[in-house]
Amino acid sequence: MTDTNPYQNDRGNKDMSITNPRPGSTADPVRPGGKAKVAEAADAFLIGEAMTGGYGSGADILHSCTIAVNPGEIAVIVGPNGAGKSTAMKAVFGMLNLREGRVVLDGEDISALTPQARVGKGMGFVPQTSNIFTSMTVEENLEMGAFIRRDDIRATMEQIYDLFPILRDKRKQAAGELSGGQRQQVAVGRALMTQPKVLMLDEPTAGVSPIVMDELFDRIIEVSRTGIPILMVEQNARQALEIADKGYVLVQGRNAYSGTGKELLADPEVRKSFLGG
Repeated sequence: MTDTNPYQNDRGNKDMSITNPRPGSTADPVRPGGKAKVAEAADAFLIGEAMTGGYGSGADILHSCTIAVNPGEIAVIVGPNGAGKSTAMKAVFGMLNLREGRVVLDGEDISALTPQARVGKGMGFVPQTSNIFTSMTVEENLEMGAFIRRDDIRATMEQIYDLFPILRDKRKQAAGELSGGQRQQVAVGRALMTQPKVLMLDEPTAGVSPIVMDELFDRIIEVSRTGIPILMVEQNARQALEIADKGYVLVQGRNAYSGTGKELLADPEVRKSFLGG
């Protein structure tokens, strides 16, 4: 029997039916194993370039921080507690004002846009907490994810159910009754219902068991196989870097190390300082 699931093919076979990104450059705006450098917008499909800023009128949390990702890649942001990882993600999504730097998506400077407008431009964002409607069913959550669409969403919903089979089984169940890992699957599925150009995940494995974490990472890999760029903040640094095409280690809101996941895992300084040796 022929396997028609677009998520089960090899990493190089990108199925674009769940998203509509135009191909970006594969150039990396960060020197492998080195610090971030200023990059032109054309260097990456999504780039938060030399971002400096904080919340409101408070002190800067980010200091010339650069993160980027291209289609089909998983980019992971790791670092110690208080390093500015989630702040960097929120800056890319427009949840704080940048005092310096810019955010470019698919060649367009979106630095002045609200988070809502960035969703319209193709950003799918899954926050760490409060990321589902607990009183609604799984299916209603997915339908809510497609609120910006005016076309037929049924094919996309079937793709979400193929990606997360347990959600098909529980589609009529209230999302608040699900396990932590299943709730995260609902949250990711809801973001994918917008057919995003890029998917951003803030601590997707927070509070779940190691087995569930591995399963979620497997699903994230499958999403990346469709061609969607994935930018992810993750506390489980070693496991996240194992699946990362590129990684960024932040310290006090600055780029400390960057490179491929394998390069960072092999770097003795990164291992000693951030991965427990």
